[in-house]
Amino acid sequence: MTEYRMCVRCVMDTTDPNIAFDENGVCNHCHTYDRLVREHIVEGEEGRSRLQTLVENIKRSGQGKKYDCIIGVSGGVDSTYVAYLVKKLGLRPLAVHLDNGWDSELAVKNIEETLKRLDIDLYTEVLDWEEFRDLQVSFLKASTPDSEIPTDHAIVAILGNMAAKLGVQYIIIGNNVRTETHLPSAWSEGHFDWKYIRELHKRFGTRPLKTFPHFDFFTYYLRMITQKRVAILDYIDYSKKEALRVLQEELGWRYYGGKHYESIYTRFYQGYILPAKFGFDKRRCHLSSLVCSGEISREQALEELKIPTYAPSMQEEDREYVAKKLGFTEDEFTAVMNAPKKSYWDYPSYGQFMKRPAVKSLVQAAKKSKRILFHALFTDRQ
Repeated sequence: MTEYRMCVRCVMDTTDPNIAFDENGVCNHCHTYDRLVREHIVEGEEGRSRLQTLVENIKRSGQGKKYDCIIGVSGGVDSTYVAYLVKKLGLRPLAVHLDNGWDSELAVKNIEETLKRLDIDLYTEVLDWEEFRDLQVSFLKASTPDSEIPTDHAIVAILGNMAAKLGVQYIIIGNNVRTETHLPSAWSEGHFDWKYIRELHKRFGTRPLKTFPHFDFFTYYLRMITQKRVAILDYIDYSKKEALRVLQEELGWRYYGGKHYESIYTRFYQGYILPAKFGFDKRRCHLSSLVCSGEISREQALEELKIPTYAPSMQEEDREYVAKKLGFTEDEFTAVMNAPKKSYWDYPSYGQFMKRPAVKSLVQAAKKSKRILFHALFTDRQ
């Protein structure tokens, strides 16, 4: 059994089975954070100059079109601040939202109110509930810590689909280095892997996926050429604390109590299923990135982790609600929670194919020659 350790710089620990520590006790996630900051964050005058060039390129590419960029909106802090920022920069975005049946009432109100104040058009893709329910149930029965993958995959698909439909080149996303870098692959991987999703559903699903938004390997490969996904928050001195202040004071946005808690299912999955079944507390990821960015201290993060993920009474309410909505009896849901733990690597996937020696050699050659980085399919930063 592995001896318990925690990083001396952040709060990531050996609940990530792949964590590694250097001779000073600093974890690999912190080193990845430092590398990504060096590679992607540009501050000061140079940062402002690059942002201005980016904005000019987006405006130029959108000439003669109703919209010059696509943005995804979930109602969360990062995506809402992206909407605020692109409007402030004079861009003409279309906001795209995925309704998977789990939006909280507050999320709906936040999206409507903020986009109304910003005068941004909204397109909402409503998933077929019976199909999506069947897919979510399949992931729970597969017993992997990946049950948010169907939603993440569909979001990427509909953003790409809408950009292709409108002939828009730029998709502006809320992912950013400063607050979303400490992400253990063992806690969730395969977001872009349609083979993995399809195989899990084939094993555990009960109905065909006729309308579920998705993309295969080659579509993703092609869109890496034809579309540009821009993490615009990496072009500014992004602060989660300052973003919260701006959204609340200027847009009337209201906080949910946790990262991604705008979704009832995500709140329950991250706050209950992952800790109870797998021993994963995703707050460690979020807090660790904030520690490295200097927004909070390590001591503050440790104190936060002493508090329940969210109110135990609400957890019980959510358990009853989620189980019923997904069609589980209490005994069936208990069986899901008690089933042996599996991982992405226990099922067929493109990742299995990519592990073959000949394919790995091709990937390395492609990376060295700076050709299209299709290996990014399996390096999830979601």
